[in-house]
Amino acid sequence: MKAETVRQVERFTGRKVAGTRPLPGGGVGRVFLVELTNGGKLVAKLGPGLGAEGWMLRHLAAQTHLPVPHVVHDDDDLLLMEYVAGHDALDESAQHHAAHLLVALHGQTWHSFGLERDTVIGGLPQANPPTARWLDFFRDHRLLAMAGQALAVGHLPAVMMDGVERLAARLGNWIDEPARPALVHGDCWGGNILVKGGKIAAFIDPALYYGHAEMDLAFSTLFGTFGDAFFNRYQELSPLAPGFFEERKDLYLLYPLLVHVRLFGGSYVAGVERVLDRFH
Repeated sequence: MKAETVRQVERFTGRKVAGTRPLPGGGVGRVFLVELTNGGKLVAKLGPGLGAEGWMLRHLAAQTHLPVPHVVHDDDDLLLMEYVAGHDALDESAQHHAAHLLVALHGQTWHSFGLERDTVIGGLPQANPPTARWLDFFRDHRLLAMAGQALAVGHLPAVMMDGVERLAARLGNWIDEPARPALVHGDCWGGNILVKGGKIAAFIDPALYYGHAEMDLAFSTLFGTFGDAFFNRYQELSPLAPGFFEERKDLYLLYPLLVHVRLFGGSYVAGVERVLDRFH
């Protein structure tokens, strides 16, 4: 960590920095563990979109029961938050706990789909204009918007952009309007879930908006985050409508796949192609 950043940390915390070291992650920016002279520890993130991330963590802490790190300072380039230890596996007990937490989160509602401000996902802009219908919001501000970002940087072929547009026009064939908007974490995979002693210690890196609860559930299957223990307990608490695993899961997975195409390109393009082929 640069000396200038160390001085910023000391100014915002009022404490001296004893040492720093890089932490894993930070696919968009850089992440450091900061050890303070009083024995305390912080996480410092450096990169784009951090003011929005700090706002989202504060929002979750104030408005929900989802465990998140306490934010010490946030601006556009620097986010300081408490260090939360949590490197255990997502065992059955932790998955049960996650199910309870996400059902409660998804119980938070709003008058529209979207959010009171735009947010970020993986450092990318994520627009959240209040929208009356879920299908319109998902089509315009998730699928088409992210596909457009991926196309603009040359990661998504134009022929596949055409395929996304054709699928987006027919979403109503598979997706119904939910009863109400649900607050979703928005980036729900194992790397953003800290586990300690069979419990969820914290959710990190949110990409908040009011959408469909199934977005979080679909996202969690992208890298095999949750298994039967989670989904069985979630459905005991909040049953899913028929067709989620058979159809809607893959449709909702298209958004995180497009995010990864925009960020990384490569093999994720084939994942988008598989979804488009299935629903052509």
